[in-house]
Amino acid sequence: MPKIILIETSTSLCSAALAIDGKIVSRRESSEPRAHAAMTAPYVAEVLQEQGLKVSDCDAVCVSAGPGSYTGLRVGSSTAKGLCFAAGIPLLAVGTLDILVWQAIEGGLLPEGCRYIIPMIDARRMEVYSAVYSAAGERLTEIAPSVIDGSSFAKERAGGPVLFIGDGAGKCADILAAEGSSFVQACPRADAMLTPALREYNEKRFKDTAYFEPFYLKDFVATVSSKKLF
Repeated sequence: MPKIILIETSTSLCSAALAIDGKIVSRRESSEPRAHAAMTAPYVAEVLQEQGLKVSDCDAVCVSAGPGSYTGLRVGSSTAKGLCFAAGIPLLAVGTLDILVWQAIEGGLLPEGCRYIIPMIDARRMEVYSAVYSAAGERLTEIAPSVIDGSSFAKERAGGPVLFIGDGAGKCADILAAEGSSFVQACPRADAMLTPALREYNEKRFKDTAYFEPFYLKDFVATVSSKKLF
């Protein structure tokens, strides 16, 4: 079983973990605002030091691929690429929504009779990045931005209990409430990346370290500040 460094920075939670022999052996996380750039690399160093390892002792680095915060994804991607280049090990990436789905499955969060898991990444106002997954973790629809209203996910909600999970789930609870469904307000965590990361590793789906780009979904738009500095 490989040793994999896991990095998740797609939302307000910054986290890193180390997996050895198919188990998480060390982890770090913080939800301190706008601190991803300062914390990500030190967290990786700490989880390695805890096990007496160097980056070059590991078999791969896995990073969250998005969608999510532009800045957070850039920090995670840059850190992961730097580690891979320096140590000569391969890069893996798993989708942020996949991470939330496995966080739900392995965390025992599915309500009784649940047929669908709908992970949601907050995209401001009543918009989320989302997709529909089966209760077994299979993605059934394309990942897309959605403006949530009373008709959203009507088919899934009519089919029985649904689990909505993510940092965009809480704001949708009143609009999408349905009998038996659950809403879990949560950020994706690095330790929840392990199952999809192992799948990517075992199937040798390595990324091109030089050219890998996160899945932003929306183009980043730079704006001009209205504040006058001088």
